[in-house]
Amino acid sequence: MATYTINIEGMTCQHCVKAVTTALSNVAGVERVTVSLQKKQATLEVDEAKFKPEAARKAVINEGYVPR
Repeated sequence: MATYTINIEGMTCQHCVKAVTTALSNVAGVERVTVSLQKKQATLEVDEAKFKPEAARKAVINEGYVPR
């Protein structure tokens, strides 16, 4: 299990946190998601054999936020 962090711009409330959490939870290989509104980032615990960082970035973009 590895840890992957995505900085995210555009989140302003708990609804944003929930939307990003749900989107990232559905990415293949993601085992656990923690999203911090204060830090403006998501921390993922992932199975490296299944996880593709670009899929996570696309999930964030599809929710209307900007991954950095």
